[in-house]
Amino acid sequence: MSKKVMHRFRTGITGVITIALLGMSAGSLIAFQRAAAAPARQGYAELPGVRLWFTDTGGSGVPVVFLHPATGSVRIWENQIPAFTAAGYRFIAFDRRDFGRTIIDPTTGPQPGTATDDLNALLDYLSVDRVHVVGSAAGGGVALDFAISFPQRVRSVSVVNHAFGAIQDPEFLALTARLRPQPQFNQMPPEFREVGLSYQASNPEGTKRWIELERISRPDGPRAPAQTRKNDLFLATIGERIRVPILLTAADADPALPPALMRMIAARIPAAETIVFEDSGHSTYWEQPEIFNHTILDFIGKH
Repeated sequence: MSKKVMHRFRTGITGVITIALLGMSAGSLIAFQRAAAAPARQGYAELPGVRLWFTDTGGSGVPVVFLHPATGSVRIWENQIPAFTAAGYRFIAFDRRDFGRTIIDPTTGPQPGTATDDLNALLDYLSVDRVHVVGSAAGGGVALDFAISFPQRVRSVSVVNHAFGAIQDPEFLALTARLRPQPQFNQMPPEFREVGLSYQASNPEGTKRWIELERISRPDGPRAPAQTRKNDLFLATIGERIRVPILLTAADADPALPPALMRMIAARIPAAETIVFEDSGHSTYWEQPEIFNHTILDFIGKH
């Protein structure tokens, strides 16, 4: 993606919203402003084995589910909720087990449970049928797993800067082990692994906020083993098993998923659309929220 395209992204979403507003009556405009400003419903869904903390903006818009990375929780989406509700979508997100405010409850269901089954149960709880699914980083693995496990509930799937940790192909595992040697890679501070150095240099306050949200994303006390997937994934079968539109993205300053690795994966999924974010680390949703939001809105708007 060129700098020129990125500039169009920054102005494009504003233009879309402005055009929509110009066509509204005074009464409709007031209703739109109230809907965009309305606080999301937050609380616990009592599901099997877990009290799942969720956010739901409600309304009649097409629902979009956001799945957070392994360094976050529902709280990280503060730059996405206003943009997606203003565009007319219903925004849904939840804290996976072992993250944020979700509470594991072994007395009400089996453990460890899966994020895929929790999402399916949450949609039943909210009486939601089909959704667009957007997963950032580790959330992208959940998005893939959900699209394979419950295809009837998925409109599209966006896998954003995901390192494809669930892929089981031996050659892929060997390559990622070389790029991200363990345990050294995971022992680095999370902000070093997941926030681009350009962003850290230019926005110290934003970096401080990202670190704060990451640190409060993990509950205190002993952690139960959290199973985040149901399916062992192989490159040859992802394209065969996911029949909905799929978007794959990478960021050029992301040590976890360099663009070349994403392109290798995309080559095995012929129907996938691809985007490379320029001058961004792993956390594009935070580092470049306008570009991130426009990219996802554009993709799901087509499907």
